[in-house]
Amino acid sequence: MLAEVLIFVPSVARFREDYLLNRLERAQIASLALLTTPDDMIDPELETELLANAEVFNVVLRRDEVRQLVLSQPMPASIYATYDLRDPSAFELIRDALAGIVDTEDHVIRVIGTPVRGAGEVIEITMPTAPLRAALIDYGITILILSAAISIFTATLLFLAVRRFLVKPMRRVVNHMTSYAEAPEDARRIISPDAGVAELRDAEDALMSLQTQLTQALKQKDRLAQLGSAVAKISHDLRNVLTVAQLLADRMETSEDPTVKRAAPKLVNAISRAVTLCESTLAFGKAEERAPALTVFQLGPLVDDVLGSEELSCQPDMVTFVSDIPPGLSLRADNEQLYRVLTNLVRNARQAIETSGTPAQICITAREEDDHWVICVADTGPGLPPKAKENLFTAFQGGARKGGTGLGLVIASELVRGHGGHLELKRSDETGTEFRIRLPRNTALLDAVAE
Repeated sequence: MLAEVLIFVPSVARFREDYLLNRLERAQIASLALLTTPDDMIDPELETELLANAEVFNVVLRRDEVRQLVLSQPMPASIYATYDLRDPSAFELIRDALAGIVDTEDHVIRVIGTPVRGAGEVIEITMPTAPLRAALIDYGITILILSAAISIFTATLLFLAVRRFLVKPMRRVVNHMTSYAEAPEDARRIISPDAGVAELRDAEDALMSLQTQLTQALKQKDRLAQLGSAVAKISHDLRNVLTVAQLLADRMETSEDPTVKRAAPKLVNAISRAVTLCESTLAFGKAEERAPALTVFQLGPLVDDVLGSEELSCQPDMVTFVSDIPPGLSLRADNEQLYRVLTNLVRNARQAIETSGTPAQICITAREEDDHWVICVADTGPGLPPKAKENLFTAFQGGARKGGTGLGLVIASELVRGHGGHLELKRSDETGTEFRIRLPRNTALLDAVAE
């Protein structure tokens, strides 16, 4: 709008001045026909035609201090206003032009100017305002259209420039921030500064530096968290495995009973499992369990091994261990990881029974379904407390006994999920607790898990 005002108003004022000067010049040319005739006399019809061509009513020339009416015809009205164009100010030109556009009535005005080529001192004409106003309106419309086109063109250039140098870079920064917020640990989402505007480039540099530092900090914290989780898991399982080995070693040192020969293989197996667990820490870089090494094996011997190890650790006459595995039942799983799952479940049940002080039974059963192998670990102990049920598979919160970390069930559940299976609490009340393990028999799913 400011551009249109700055273009329109001066242009209309200048057009009006040129229009009036043109009428003065045409009137002066018409008067020459009279000045060249003898006795300054011409035919009235010719005089009327000359005035009509000049679009004026009369022409007055002042020469040699003499004011002379050169051409004239009757005027339809008296003179409304007089305008002197010999030395007008810009304000006067603008004011008179705007007033001429607004005034819709046809008036007779006097215009005073300086003749061209020294034809006199002053020239005066009287003329109607209607043709002037019509010409001003036509010219004003043209100027408005032109100024609007210039304004639109300028605004378009400004819009494209702002969009190119400000909006698009800012939108790019926002998109980078949104993308980075979705996965701040992904270093590929860190912004690469390329803005052409110096201020935006500085902002992008600062954002890149901030994102880089944040990503590094997140990775460092993630490594520390993973390391802490890994150490907690390894400590928990290693403590359980080595406890068995320690108890067996104590019996070997203090007893000369022939049962030592029976305990020796179990001691070897327990120590071997501890070594295997320690070696697996090398592949424990991200606090994730290694992919299960799936093999087909009979479940019965594995269950007997688990119950035998726990029986040696149990208080006398406190827990009865029962294995109800169908003869020849084989499944496809990771032998070592399934051993850890069953050991955690059985040990938790044994410790809960020993804490209660009431003798009870722990039983492991299994069956084969169309799509799954189902293994159940049930006991007739006191059941889980409410807090343990609410945070059953949450590390450091799901412990059922004082001093427990709750890692056993977390590790067991994680190992079962690694097989594509599911560990769930089927029941837990005053009659006992039962956990159910479901391992898929789907070969394609097992192969995918193994890969």
